[in-house]
Order: sequence, then C-alpha cells, then structure tokens
Amino acid sequence: MKSLREPIVVVLGHVDHGKTSLLDKMRGTVVAAREAGGITQQIGASLFPLDAVVETCRSLLGEVKVDLKVPGILFIDTPGHAAFANMRKRGGSVADLAILVVDVMKGIQEQTVESIRLLRSRKTPFVVALSKIDMLPGWRPVEGAPIKKALSSQSKAVVEELEKRVYLLAGELSQYGFQADLYTNIRNFATTLAIVPVSAKSGEGVPDLLMLILGLAQVYLRDRLTLRQDGCEGVVLEIVEEEGMGATINAVISNGTLRVGDKIAVLGKDGPFLTKVRALLMPKPLDEMRDPRDRFKTIDEAVASIGVKIVAEGLERAFPGSPIYRISEQEDVQDVFDKLMAEIGEFKLSTDKVGLIVKADSLGSLESIVAYLHERGLSVRLADIGEVSKRDVMEASIVKEKDEFLGVILAYNVDVPKNIEVEAANRGVRIFTNPVLFRLIEDYVEWVEKTKTEREKAEFERLVKPGKIRLLEGMVFRRSNPAIIGVEVIGGEITPRTSLMNAEGKIVGTIMQIQDMGKAVSVASAGMKVAISMKEPTVGRHIRENEYLYVAIPENDARLLSTVFFDRLDEQSKKILEEVLNINRRVNPMWAR
Repeated sequence: MKSLREPIVVVLGHVDHGKTSLLDKMRGTVVAAREAGGITQQIGASLFPLDAVVETCRSLLGEVKVDLKVPGILFIDTPGHAAFANMRKRGGSVADLAILVVDVMKGIQEQTVESIRLLRSRKTPFVVALSKIDMLPGWRPVEGAPIKKALSSQSKAVVEELEKRVYLLAGELSQYGFQADLYTNIRNFATTLAIVPVSAKSGEGVPDLLMLILGLAQVYLRDRLTLRQDGCEGVVLEIVEEEGMGATINAVISNGTLRVGDKIAVLGKDGPFLTKVRALLMPKPLDEMRDPRDRFKTIDEAVASIGVKIVAEGLERAFPGSPIYRISEQEDVQDVFDKLMAEIGEFKLSTDKVGLIVKADSLGSLESIVAYLHERGLSVRLADIGEVSKRDVMEASIVKEKDEFLGVILAYNVDVPKNIEVEAANRGVRIFTNPVLFRLIEDYVEWVEKTKTEREKAEFERLVKPGKIRLLEGMVFRRSNPAIIGVEVIGGEITPRTSLMNAEGKIVGTIMQIQDMGKAVSVASAGMKVAISMKEPTVGRHIRENEYLYVAIPENDARLLSTVFFDRLDEQSKKILEEVLNINRRVNPMWAR
C-alpha cells in the first residue's frame, strides 16, 4: 500500500496562454485541438504515473538528487481559475500545487492576476511555466530537451531575449509580493518563486517542469501527501450522462480510498443526499478523463489521488463542485450533511435585497462569479446552480423596479429554456450568457457602461445649454414684431425656441429664428455673428444695443448642468452657467441647488 498519494496539480492562467497545450504535450493527447475556440471549458483530470514522469525526464534524472517516492502526479486542467475556486473554505483547496502558465510574449494578463490572487488566498504553492518560448524570434527547436540543453543550442541573441523576458516577468511578479527567478538560479525554493521556460509545441522545459513539481511536492508537502487510511474525500468535477449507466459523476478523490459498495454523501439540488457506489470507472493513465481515446476500465477501488467516474443512483441531482464524503458505519450522517451545507450555504441563499441574479453550472463557477462581482462593488441578490428558471426571472423583475442595471440574470454555462427567454423578454429582464466566465462579466459591465453613457448623452442633449450673446450696435434690422437684430455669440450656444433673459434675470423674449449670411441655422455657437428674431421685445425699450443677454436655462436643467453634467461643458459654458446661477440666486438663493 502506498504511503504517499499523488500531488494534485492545478493548471491556471490567462486564456490562450497555452494551459491545455502544455498538458497535451505531457500526456500525448490532443484535447486542445478538439475544444471549441481552443479554450478549456470543462474541468478535466489526468493521472501521470511516476514511470511516465521518469521516462519523460530521463535526461534530467542525473541532475536531480531526490529519491522519488511520490507515485505520480494528478493534473487538473481548468478554465482559468473558475473551477479551482470552489471547495472547502475551512480546509483550503483540493489542489496541493499549481502551475501558473504565462505567455512569454504577453506577460501577466487579467486572468493571470486573478489566478495569482486565488493562489494566494488558498495559500497554494505554485511554479510559473513561461510558455511559448518557441515564439521567440530565432528560436531553434530541440524537441523535448531540458531547458539548459535547449538554451545551449540557441544564439546569444535568443538567450539574452529569454533572460530579458524572465527578468521582466520577475519584476511583474514582485508587484504582487513574490520574489521570482529562473528555477536553475534558485537555492531556496521556499522563499523564491520558480520560473520554468517551456514550449508546448516542441517540448523544451517540460522535463524540468515535471521534475520540479515532483521535487517540490516531495520535499515541502510530504505531510500533506500522506495517504489517510480511514475515510475518503473528493470533489465532483461534472455530471455526465452515460449510455446504459445514466447520470455519472466525474470526480477527483483527493485523499483516502473509495470502494464499490461504499456509501457517499454528496450535495444535491434539494440538499445533501446519500447514495451507494455501484461502479468505479477510470481512463488509462496519461489519458484525458472527459475525452478518452479508449473506453473506461472498471476498478474495485479508487485510491487517492485519482480522477474517477462514479456510477450510483440519483447522481443527476448532484452539484458540480460538491465535496464527496465516504460515510462509515460509525459516522453520524447528519453531521456530514451539516458539514456539506456549511461549505456552500452562503451561495445557495439570497444575499442583497437589490442585486444581480447569478446562475452557474458548478459551485466553483458560482463562487468565482460572486467573488468577481463583489470585487467590483456589485451586489448579488441570488446565486444558485442550474438552468435559468421562472423564479429567477421573477426575482430579477422585482430588482429591476428598483435598479434596472441590477435587475438582470447572469447565466454561466447553464441552459436558458425558450419559454424562460420569452418570459424574460415580456418582463423586460435581460439575460446575459457566455461560456467564458470573465467574458460574461465583461459583457454585463460593458452593457451597463454603454447604456448609461448613451442615456447620459441623450439626457445632456435634451438640456438647455448655457449661452451668452451681445446685441451688436448698428445692427438693428427691425425694432419689433418681430425684433430682428444682429448678435455676437460670446460663449456657449443659442438655438431657436430658446428664451433669453437680461442681467437682472428677466425673460425678454424667445428666439424665433437664427440666420447666418441670410440662411436659417439650427444653432449658433461661440464666435459666430448672426441675426436673431424675437416676437416679444422692442429694441430700445426692452432690449438695447451692446446689451448682454443670456439663455434662460430652466431651473432643473441648470441643476443637472451644475452637478451631473458639469464636466461635459467647455470652460466658456461653465463660466456662463455660473453667471446665470448668480443672477437667479440674487432673487432666490436656493435656485437650482
């Protein structure tokens, strides 16, 4: 019986930085080529046995002074960070170690930062795989070589360029509190974050990465990797309908042993439930759990760490991301149920009264979305797992009455039935869907910003803007009925149907028409000299040559212009607005406040 279990290693990083391609190179599969858009959207588990690691790293073994006792590596391939951020708030994450993949040409990106924050919050040790080094100009491929050997075949310019990019990445990582360096330069891996240059295309650095993971796990995580002899813990990765078997669970057993016939507790749509393991299936080592090239094989027991398919009754009710606990005869089932509910309770309950409705395919995705939204100061009314329902639409419509920008539904990787789409449309509730988590949030935020900007612009356009004119001397073309006189626009703008007032705040008339060089115009702005006509005043009695007149801004418009839209005004218009406010406040001190 093995005394140590395999370290569970999660692969994180920004979209398109080469996470799945790197694993493909190690396990010899082509999963990435078959995934829509090349982005991993379902969590996968792959067992990498020790003999396969030894074979891959044969050229390095002479340099590594570690007696390898760890039985292998279990990799979890995730879409960025979403499925990793799920479990056991009290016990940390299922992952023992992580590989943070960073594109050598692009450096740290948005999802990289989120992955770093997540790793730090989970206190998960990690190494950095600096990927796509084959993209460096002038790189000469050395298939599957350790990085030292690969670099020895490169020109001086290529080596210097790689060193420069390692240095730049180390500088970026220092901003997040990490001292980092090329792994071959590190003496103390407990204090310095290791950077391993790799190519998923030609395999350079892959042996280094595998040996580093095994070495770190064995040296620093020996106690954590001790295989427990009693009990069993795991996590549901996804629910998969299999022909002839019904709903099955793809799971990771993170410690202990699970056997056929064992009772397990899992969280379901209606709360925790018990079921009995009817069968355990697993793919061959180095194969991909969700896309096996060969059929699964039946096993009697699953010993951690392992990715396994569980066949049992009622698994269609299970939640992806739910912990799995084996129930012994001595254990109190209710205690285990309480433990399960405590792990995810806050994400099943309503939170803020006014907030977004969030639906997701798994607990990990749900937790990630809720955390993502809270970081941006956005409230969540309801967060739950499963397809969008009529209840969700009703909840969103209630919120919409108070805040239309929060009265929406964010649906990540879940179905939206046609009748629900119709119900939502009838109630004016928007449903945002996107199979990529961070893009879903971006779509929503962009919609809010765009809609608010458009409405602010439209509202600003409707307001009467500041304007100041001078009646030109010797340019009176008609004294009354209507008065026609030449004016100079000192600042701001004037338009037809705009009322004008004098320096005492008295309305003297409304502009009927504006003409420039004998042609009617819809607006006259600062610097223009035009003729205006007004029916009400008589020149010489109500208005006089060389007199200054102001656009008579309605009080509510003046209030909005002086607060919400003040920054949209040019400097001349701001000054004229202040003059208008002062004129009116001499009569009413509270005007437009």
